[in-house]
Order: sequence, then structure tokens, then C-alpha cells
Amino acid sequence: MPVPVPRQRAIPAVESGQAQAVFSPGGPSGDTTGGLAGTALAPRAATTPVDSTTNLTLLVIEDDPAGALGVPEMLDAAGRPIRIRTARNLTEAERLLTHDVHCILLDLALPAPGRATDVADELATLKHVLELAPRHAVLALTASGDTETGAEAVRVGAQDYLFRDELDSRLLSRAIRYAVERKRSDKAERRLTESRLRAQENARLERGLLPTPLLEGSSLRFAARYRPGRSRALLGGDFYDTVRTADGTVHAMIGDVCGHGPDEAALGVELRIAWRALTFAGLCGDELLSTLQQVLEHERESDEIFATLCTVDIAPDGRRAGLCLAGHPSPLIARPGRPAELLPYENNGPALGLLPNARWPRMQVELGAAWSLMLYTDGLIEGHTGVGNERLGQDGMVDMVRRQLAQGLEGEELLRAAVSEVRELNGGELADDVAVLLLDRKP
Repeated sequence: MPVPVPRQRAIPAVESGQAQAVFSPGGPSGDTTGGLAGTALAPRAATTPVDSTTNLTLLVIEDDPAGALGVPEMLDAAGRPIRIRTARNLTEAERLLTHDVHCILLDLALPAPGRATDVADELATLKHVLELAPRHAVLALTASGDTETGAEAVRVGAQDYLFRDELDSRLLSRAIRYAVERKRSDKAERRLTESRLRAQENARLERGLLPTPLLEGSSLRFAARYRPGRSRALLGGDFYDTVRTADGTVHAMIGDVCGHGPDEAALGVELRIAWRALTFAGLCGDELLSTLQQVLEHERESDEIFATLCTVDIAPDGRRAGLCLAGHPSPLIARPGRPAELLPYENNGPALGLLPNARWPRMQVELGAAWSLMLYTDGLIEGHTGVGNERLGQDGMVDMVRRQLAQGLEGEELLRAAVSEVRELNGGELADDVAVLLLDRKP
């Protein structure tokens, strides 16, 4: 009885240096010797060939002391011999399972340790092998006609199954090659799925880091720009928020958790949500930052984690504001008829999480009748300028924004131009994430 042929699948480009790529079947179309020898499974897309010097290695796990299994000598499609290793038990198999093994042929008749052999034991042994070699292709060998056990073996995780008394060199060599490629295909699909899931998680985190501002009833205009660093290799800890409270005060903040990755991003989301809740509860200035430091200290994974923060509370008339800095760069303000400049930063307090019982003085600043206020993270000023190791810095950023304002840029257009120019000066993607927030007041 021929072995049922598993579902045909597309096979992706192979991984360099692991095994021979898929080859065209060489037997006649009517071959019914069993397993994969009976049907030509052509991949739907061309594969990338591997190193021509690569030899396939098969690890056979069977306990017949007389070697009655009789694994035939085999050649791959290039005429090279397929190397065979034999293990009589799982302990031996673990010792022989080196990095150059590409496929495992497991005799399901191998007894499970300490128990008599039955179907449950056969699958238990297979599961043990799959746990032992999660990255290897596995072929299950079962008694002639026992399609039920073979199908169960594939369901558990084997790439294919063969009948013990129908082995020949052509059938087995083809089965090995196809099993290796199927394993690669499964791994590629799994990586793609994991990549999609990570992208979805990152998108949810980014929505938490970069929320929609709550400015209903305010005459201020809001714009923001966020660009992950390192070509989106890692999600960063930059975050911002803007809300208007019942008394008409507009509160804005921007912050940066040290480091990159989902843990830092999650901590940034927690700090932003805590800031919004505390702001609506009426906290401001030092009282608010002290509470946020407690949140950070309780939620961070290590005492070395800290966060910088800048908060601004703009009076209902829009002419003055309170400013608190926790180890964060000072905002930039631009007013008609005056060059853009940084707000005072002499009373800058320490970053959150660095010093216990720290204080953060609130500075009162005059804004005027018309202004643009830009809050940003240090990713905007730490990029290189193309001259040796020189960095843009705050002075370079101020000069850049002055020039862009003189060109008539404002709002979203100004932020887009600023981030693009910083990236161009750096000669490519920035090492750090960049978040920029802009609030405008027109007379």
C-alpha cells in the first residue's frame, strides 16, 4: 500500500549552509513505492541553492541490534553520498545530534523508556525526539500499512512518515530532502507569523506611547512627529501627551525611558497614562513628578532604568506657562519678530528614578500673545552632523529651526522638515527614536 502524500506546499529560499536545496524527482510518475517517491512535489517558487559542498546527514534512531532495518546507501541529487549515523536509544541520539545533522529517521517501534511499546508510547517517543531536536526535520518509520500511526506522527510534528518494509535508496533520499525543505518552510512561516505578531504588538504599544491629544475647547494648534530609530529595529521608550483640564489649562509632556525595546516601551506607556490620570486629578509640577517617580520605581525591571521628562502647563489665557524639567532638554519657543530660543533650563531637576526624594522646581515663563512651543526628545539633537563625530546638539537644532521658520515652515510641515534634515545630517537612520511635539498659538 502506498504512503499518502502530504499536502503540497511552497518551499521558500533555503538557509545557507544547512542542506541541499529541493531537487526535481527522478523516478517515473507512476512509481508507487510509497511515501514521497510516488508523487512529484514541485515547489511553486524557485529555491536558492546552497553551498555545493554541503552533504546531507541522516541520524537513524532504531534499537534493532542486528541492524535489520537495513537503511540503504543513498546519494543526493548531486551524486554525493548521504551520511548516516545510527543511534540505538535516545541517549545515544542526543550525543550524536550535532549541528551538521539535517534529518532524523525515527523507528516508531523504539520502546519508550520503562514501558511496553504501544501507539501512545510510539508518539511519546516521537514527542521526546521533537523536543530534543526542535530545529531538525524528522521522518517517522512505521509498520507496513499502518497509516493511522503515521498520520498521527505527522500531526504530532513529524515532516512525513514511511513504511518500514518499503524502504529503498531513491525513496528515502527523496524523503530526506523533502523533509528538510518542509522543515525550512515551516520555520519560515513561523518566523513570518511571529514577525506579524510583533508588529501588531509594537503598533499597540506605539498607540499607547503616542495618543490622540485631548484639546477640545482650546484654541491651540497641535502637531507631532515620531520616527523610530535603527530602521524600526527596536521599539523605543519615547512618549508624549497633551490634555486640556476643566479650568482651561493645557498640559503637555514629552518623555524618554532609557533603552530600547518592548519593556521600555511598556514602561513609557505606563508613565504616560499615569501622567494623564494625575493631571486630570489636579496634580502639577513637583507633586506630579514625585508621584511619577514612584510609579517608575515600582514598575521598572532594574534600578538602572530611568526616564527623562518635560512638562508644560499653559495658562487658560495662553500667555504664560509653568515648566518642569526632569533631566530633559528644554523646549524651544519661537515668537514673531524674535529669534527662536530655548526656554530657561537652569533649574533642571534630575531624571526620574535616579535620586530618591528628588525635587523638581516649577519655573514660570512668559510666552506672549503668539508663539510656537516645540518639545522634543534627545534623538533630535544627538545625531551626527557629518563632520567627524560632531553631534548636532541643542545649539545646532536651534539654528536649524530658525532657518526653517525663516522659510515660512510651520506646524506639521516644520516638524517633518526638522526630522528629515536631522536624519540627512546623520547620513541615515538615527540611532535613537525621535519624538517632537509642537503647540502653536495665533493672536
